[in-house]
Amino acid sequence: MTNLTALSFSIGILAGVATFLAIGPLAGYFFIWAATIAWAAYFALGGNQKALKDTVTCGIFGIFMAWATAIEITLIPSNIVIGFPLMAAIAVTFAVVVMCLAAIFPVFSAIPASVLGYSSTFAFLLQTPDKLNQEMLLSSTFHNPLIVISLSFIIGAAFGVSSARLSAMMQSLKVPDIFKKRMKRQLA
Repeated sequence: MTNLTALSFSIGILAGVATFLAIGPLAGYFFIWAATIAWAAYFALGGNQKALKDTVTCGIFGIFMAWATAIEITLIPSNIVIGFPLMAAIAVTFAVVVMCLAAIFPVFSAIPASVLGYSSTFAFLLQTPDKLNQEMLLSSTFHNPLIVISLSFIIGAAFGVSSARLSAMMQSLKVPDIFKKRMKRQLA
């Protein structure tokens, strides 16, 4: 089995498992879209042990930076003289500059993973009603993006590792000659 075929099947199978978990027993605790972002980041960063570490560490760092930014935004008075949108933009600008400058430290050097974590957090906050408020941001529940998006990122990275391992196992399988002949005829 070719690398592409094995990887396609392994990702497809595990995407089905992740979907079942996200809309079944882990609904509200595990977000498939955040997990697949981390899953893709794992492969984009190299699909190895360092990529796993960088995806999780920098992804959660980005999630933390977005969470802290969101708290700052909730503190901005709606009637501020220069306008709420401008103040929110300034808060985001400052946070993103800090997040990127943190790459001077090797542990935070995977800026793309940090940005993906940051963006995933704001996707959750801005697209899910009643989440961008201090009550939710400071809660110790799964309504807090620091908790739920971090968990989804960790699970997503684990799915990345699992799909790579399953792909390697599938590549080592010997496909009987009769199937090879049929596949060649169908592809021709």
